[in-house]
Amino acid sequence: MADIKTEMRMDQPFSKSTSYAEKLKCLEEVVRPRDTLGILIDADPDSMASALALKRLLWRQVKHVFIYRINRIKRSDNLAFITLLKVEQQHIRYMKRSGITKWAIVDAQPQHREKFMGYQFDIIIDHHPVLPTSRAHFVDIRENYGATSTIMTEYLRATKIKPSPRLATALFYGIKTDTANFVRECLPNDLNAFRYLHNFVNMNIIRKIESSEITRKTLSRFRLAIDRLTFLDDVAYVHMNKVDNADILVMIADFLMKLAEARWSMVSGVYEKKLVLILRNATFRGNAGNTAKKLFGHWGGSAGGHAGAARAEVPLEAISKEMKNRTDLRGFVLKNLKEL
Repeated sequence: MADIKTEMRMDQPFSKSTSYAEKLKCLEEVVRPRDTLGILIDADPDSMASALALKRLLWRQVKHVFIYRINRIKRSDNLAFITLLKVEQQHIRYMKRSGITKWAIVDAQPQHREKFMGYQFDIIIDHHPVLPTSRAHFVDIRENYGATSTIMTEYLRATKIKPSPRLATALFYGIKTDTANFVRECLPNDLNAFRYLHNFVNMNIIRKIESSEITRKTLSRFRLAIDRLTFLDDVAYVHMNKVDNADILVMIADFLMKLAEARWSMVSGVYEKKLVLILRNATFRGNAGNTAKKLFGHWGGSAGGHAGAARAEVPLEAISKEMKNRTDLRGFVLKNLKEL
């Protein structure tokens, strides 16, 4: 019977009434002691911490667990996170795909990034809005949670696994960053997990990671963003042209929300032949995820997120025909913002 269950794929995430005991039983039926599990992530603190937690949760259930990231990591605070917490992971270019028998994705869903789409996932654990194509043998998506690290902390507690200081610090920081210190939408579950992890955290490492955010190169990008800043009512908007790393767009969008006049921040740029737009929202009625979909969802690519934070990525090829001046991406975005 267990083998039959393993072949079934869930069309919907677990219901809210499903207990952790039931979920853990389902998770145990997905993997076998002979399996080698590959966990794929779009590496940031929440995804890396969640991957470490899943590895700890299954370390006696499978033969091996390897963590692979699809992105390049350039943010200095994320590099400090990896170094100080000794996060073992590799880029997918070094993956020996034939050796992996089961696949998991955490803090993301297959449709979020093109590089995820070539995999048939067995496990999906995430906190972003549910996508209709997110199907696997085990699907636990809780879109009201502030961080996937919260979900993984609850799994550890349900199995009575006491996190090591290294794992607890990673999960603590994952929750801290994805909720923006609980400014973004979250649940009491996030606060409870944060409070629980605090008992095991190395706060000196947290402080060191947080103080490693800005470099001289990053500072020059902030200066450029300030020079290019445009206001549309309470929307602070900047177009950064081509960037070496899309993370800088996220950092600038968060920075612009510190402006007293800004209730929204939107930062766009070109990365890997795509127009990337990062949105932040601090209003009662606005919804960044819905706005991203309305702006760019109909051009393909990906668009969506939460009420307070969202992202859109559109292939330049898809929008070039709609642009009168194919080099004026800033004007294109502003036109769409004004028409919204």
